[in-house]
Amino acid sequence: MAELAAAIDLEAAAASRRHFWSRFAIYGLLTVFAAIYLIPLLVVVFNSFREQAEIARDGLISLPKTFRLEAWAQAWSTYCIAGTCQGMQRNFLNSLWMTIPATIISTLLGAVNGYVLSKWRFKGSEILFTSMLLGVFMPGQIALMPWAFVLGKLGLTNSTYGLILVHVVQGISFTTLFCRNYYVGIPDDLIKAARIDGAGFWRIFWKIIIPLSPPILIVTVIWQFTGIWNEYLFGVVFTSGQAQPITAALVALTASGTTARSYDVMSAAVLIGALPPLLIYLFGGKYFVRGLTQGAIK
Repeated sequence: MAELAAAIDLEAAAASRRHFWSRFAIYGLLTVFAAIYLIPLLVVVFNSFREQAEIARDGLISLPKTFRLEAWAQAWSTYCIAGTCQGMQRNFLNSLWMTIPATIISTLLGAVNGYVLSKWRFKGSEILFTSMLLGVFMPGQIALMPWAFVLGKLGLTNSTYGLILVHVVQGISFTTLFCRNYYVGIPDDLIKAARIDGAGFWRIFWKIIIPLSPPILIVTVIWQFTGIWNEYLFGVVFTSGQAQPITAALVALTASGTTARSYDVMSAAVLIGALPPLLIYLFGGKYFVRGLTQGAIK
């Protein structure tokens, strides 16, 4: 018995060592990948607080020896971009004015579409849903010419309102897909019971569907906000000058000038442009993952 107990202890110790080293290897690889992903962000953050003379002397990749906020102020309000010296402020506000309404409208339309296509099916609804899915796979470049024609006819060229319209329509396919797949999991008997009680289309939507929708609506809002904020193609094609969103201004910032680059100001400008999506994921990331998981389970 003593020999058996000793053999069991040796086997348990060996299994414990294997478990330890396997976990050590996994976490080591994850740490390496996280460092590879985060180092460029840290370089930009450090450079936004360093002096330009220090960056020129020590290089871009170096720990800061000084801490200053002047680069942030210049990037926001005074730095010259594409011939104007008003910083990123106007373009940042353009992106906010474009992204918030487009996100809200496209999410609401996607929720209504998903509700109709999942709970109020009609003849040809599956064909309609399949046709809407084409928008998920269609690259934005294909829509440039049609959108140029539509915006020109509506008088919305070179305006934030035109970009709002573009992003609302372009985003409907994604929001409809998310919401429809989520609403399929809601029991049909719940909708039938509400109909028997006399509830109509909109009453069921606002009193039953929407209260059950926060997980998928959070996913949709984060997805839409991030995608619209970071979108560059439509912003640079359909707007110019001070009407452009912040992504177009950032590209113009990096491409402008032939003299020495102000890497401190450029780093601050990049962080200003990245701040809203970062905050969205910082405060809503766990809800995003939770909503995707619940949608998958449903």
